Amino acid sequence: MTDRLLPTGTCWCGCGMETRIGSFFARGHDKVAEAALMAVRYEASVPRLLAEHGFGPANSVLEAAVRDGGWEECEYCEYAGAPLSIRNHTRKVHEKK
Repeated sequence: MTDRLLPTGTCWCGCGMETRIGSFFARGHDKVAEAALMAVRYEASVPRLLAEHGFGPANSVLEAAVRDGGWEECEYCEYAGAPLSIRNHTRKVHEKK
């Protein structure tokens, strides 16, 4: 088992920005960190990484995440994501205000 990661109050992408309580990243910086890691460790893009793992238009990584990775599909639309992401999506998009 790996050690539990805890937010520090500073963005984990390395930009130095302060984050909200419980957040690892400033808004959108998770994608910045992901792209930077891809460049540094894999010398590749996300499409290249997907292709090297057998995913792409003909083999959906989203379907694999739902089937094998603990992700869920929204009961109202085609959105897929982690359970917390599905709850947030449903609340924001599908619940009446």
